[in-house]
Order: sequence, then C-alpha cells, then structure tokens
Amino acid sequence: MSAAVSQTWYMTQRQLMVFARQPAYAIITLIQPVIWLFLFGGLFKHVVELGGFGTGSYLDYLVPGVVVMSALSSNMWAGMGTLEEIQRGTLDRFLTTPVSRAALMNGNVVNNGLITALQSVVIVLLGLAGGAEYPGGAGGVAILVLASVLLGTVFGALSNALGMLVRERESIIGINTFLLLPLTFLSSAFMAPSRMPDWIRHVADVNPLDWAMVAGRSAMSANPDWGGVLGRTGALLALAVAAVWLSIRTFRSYQRSV
Repeated sequence: MSAAVSQTWYMTQRQLMVFARQPAYAIITLIQPVIWLFLFGGLFKHVVELGGFGTGSYLDYLVPGVVVMSALSSNMWAGMGTLEEIQRGTLDRFLTTPVSRAALMNGNVVNNGLITALQSVVIVLLGLAGGAEYPGGAGGVAILVLASVLLGTVFGALSNALGMLVRERESIIGINTFLLLPLTFLSSAFMAPSRMPDWIRHVADVNPLDWAMVAGRSAMSANPDWGGVLGRTGALLALAVAAVWLSIRTFRSYQRSV
C-alpha cells in the first residue's frame, strides 16, 4: 500500500510539472468561471427578490455554483490527457516498469484534484472581491472545495475510463459536450430549487453536480444543514471511490489488449 501511494504521488508530480510549465493554462481555465461569475451575477442580480434563495445577494448564491461548474468542466477532459499518452506510446512504456497500475490512473486523478482545489479557492476569492459574503467562514469554504474536488474526481476518473474505451478524441469531445450543459442547467446552479419546474427539481435531486452545490451552499450559509451537507458529501465520496475503481478496472482491460 505504501509503495502504491508513493508511486501515485510520483505520477502526480509528473503531471504537476506539466501544469507548472504551462502557467497560461491556469489563467485560461479561469476565464469561463469569471464570465459566469460576473456576467451572470450582474445580469440576474435582482432575481433574489423572488425569494427562495436563502440570501439577499445573488452573487452569494452563484459562487458555489460556479466553483462546482468549473470542477466539472475541467475534469471532464481528463480522458484527453490519457488518450494523448496512449497515442504517444508513453502509457505503453510505463507498462514495462514495475509501477503500480493504479498509480498510473490515480496520478492523473490526484493531479486534477489539486488543480481543482486551487481553481476553487481562486473563484471563491474572486467572489469575495466582487462583494460576496460567506457567513460559514473558512470551514464552509473548505467543504465547498472538498465537494468540488470529489465531484471532479468522479468525472475525471470516468473520463479516464472513457478514454481507455473509445480511444478517439471526437467521441470524448462529443460526449462531454452533450453532458456539460444538461448537467449544469438541471441543477440549482443559477436558480433556487423552489423556483424550478417540478420535473427539473426532481432531476436535480439525483444530479451529483447539484449535491456538491447544495452541500457547499449550506456549509457556507449562516445556518448550515449539517445532515444534508454530510449526506451529500458522503454520496459524492462513494461515487468517487466507485469511479476510481472503474477507471482502474478499465485500465487493466486496456493492459490486456496491448
């Protein structure tokens, strides 16, 4: 177990070096969240007057949604990196080494989790600079970041598994494009659940994206519902473990095919 952990960290460092050598990438990935945050925050700032948002500021409501959306959109493309390593032959060369097969997959997932945490903190700080308030304090923000990392792990691991299975860029692009907006708009990212049509509210109840948003919003509020926070965070953790297990199993299937 200790060897697998150390090897996973080694593979994570390898991925982090790529990220560090391309600092422009970090800036580019924040452009869309900034647009969502301040464009939609300004456009719909009076919608809270309808009630049901639990806050008098739409920006307060929107920040957790943007954090979670950013985690989703960045991690859904993890499979592209896996596919690139397959096409370069890098992954096949690693198969000739004694490195843990789980580490080969999980290094990518841990790397994405660290980047997601960094992006989440930056978005929270941008919201704070824009006038958002977080009554739940640092603890509430930490839970929001944790929820976004868990959600990112779910979709990052599934994206890796998808890359192993389809091995085509066009398929990954098509599936991600198909899922991103429906998952976002079938959640409470922009609108309070009480203001949604009944069918969207019911779909949101089983949408992992919404679980992360609701857990983060509640933890950052003045009166958190800790039962709901723990329940949704636990469900995300269970999904993350299942997704990582699936990606490892898919990798072993790929290994047998080469």
